Amino acid sequence: MNTQPSPLSEPSSDTEATAAPPWPEVRPIANPALELMVQHQLSGSHESEHAFGRMETLAIQLAGIQHLDGQGMEGLRFESPQLVVFAADHGIAVEGVSAFPQDATLQRALELLTGKSPVCALASTQGFAVTLVDAGVATHIALPPDAAPAVPLLLRKIGYGTRNMVLAQAMSVAQMRAAIDAGMDVVKHLPGNVIALSNISVGGNSSAAQLLSRLCGVPLADACGRHQAQDEVRAQRKLERLFAAASRHRKATAALDVLACMGGFEIAMICGAMIQAASEHRVVLVDGFVASAAALVARALVPAVADYLVFAHRSAEPGHRLLLIHLQAAPLLDMELRTGQGVGALLAWPLLLSAQRLLDR
Repeated sequence: MNTQPSPLSEPSSDTEATAAPPWPEVRPIANPALELMVQHQLSGSHESEHAFGRMETLAIQLAGIQHLDGQGMEGLRFESPQLVVFAADHGIAVEGVSAFPQDATLQRALELLTGKSPVCALASTQGFAVTLVDAGVATHIALPPDAAPAVPLLLRKIGYGTRNMVLAQAMSVAQMRAAIDAGMDVVKHLPGNVIALSNISVGGNSSAAQLLSRLCGVPLADACGRHQAQDEVRAQRKLERLFAAASRHRKATAALDVLACMGGFEIAMICGAMIQAASEHRVVLVDGFVASAAALVARALVPAVADYLVFAHRSAEPGHRLLLIHLQAAPLLDMELRTGQGVGALLAWPLLLSAQRLLDR
């Protein structure tokens, strides 16, 4: 992995990083008349107001996504649901910020590709097609000679891992834009009207913590957090290295600048995927801390994207709770998950199916 400082200067809020091309149009879904129709459909005349609680909120959001014209209240339809997992490595992993070695990204990607990952069993049960995207894994993903892929692999590698953000900006502006465009392109070529977005990335939580801290004003120690199972020495070293990176990139404040300086290839691709999916009126299931950090950037670029995001779960990562609070998002589940790859999104999927059934009555 290339960890040498980039010859490019660090971006700031006034640099070319913010001069992004026009994004696809995304229509807001707010529709008071439709909300009343959904509420009536759920409660009728025999239930108390808001009897279905947050299930009502979910049903209203899903109905708004699928009935943007606001003409009548038809049932929900879910077609060809897709799970897309973006795999990438982070240069900061060499600083010892993760409990896992860097090659764990490759190993997890291979498990998913060969159908041995737990998420494959869940996807089969829930009717999701799974796609693995090599956004920037540090090595080439190659199956053993006698193995057949159980999941399609899309090669969208921007680089062999990002640069170490402690030494340089993680991505050049050109790499960041290429990653966003790649995420948009992946969605354009997938069928269906539901897409779940997740990641495989050792070091991804460190980038997510940096985005949370810089874009939301959360103290880095809180954004980084520490769960009970974490080693105290490693947790302290991680925080020290993240502080060093934050200091190096202190001039970066705008969303794209922060993404280029301290983000990751998979985060940029998920951001692009969210924007494209929202422009196509797809339901977007957001899985975990890293994907939620991508939502921060997507929302900053195209605010209406937030209307299409369904946050599947709150992970055990301490920063994820703070990020969801900032996004004013109520996750469907809180199962204390510490795994990515879309597990949380697939566990939450039955709640969307339940909303569909309730509106079909």
